[in-house]
Amino acid sequence: MMTVVVWVCGALLSLAAAAAIWRIMRGPSLLDRMLAADVLLVIVGSALLVHAAITNDLSNIVFVLIMAIAGFLGSVTVARTVAAREQG
Repeated sequence: MMTVVVWVCGALLSLAAAAAIWRIMRGPSLLDRMLAADVLLVIVGSALLVHAAITNDLSNIVFVLIMAIAGFLGSVTVARTVAAREQG
């Protein structure tokens, strides 16, 4: 049963990553590309957490937390930059 869950999670995460990469390549604006990059970062973090749940190894948790903080700071930076361009 666990093998089926692992394969389903892997397939769904792979499809989501492919869709995010497609949006990064085809995004019409910088904000679309940044949002897709954030989604891809969340997908990678989710894959690491699925791996941690399967192997009972919690060493990836710190890396996932750092990735989440970096993604948040990147999103805020891009949003402020775009907002400053539109105002001035």
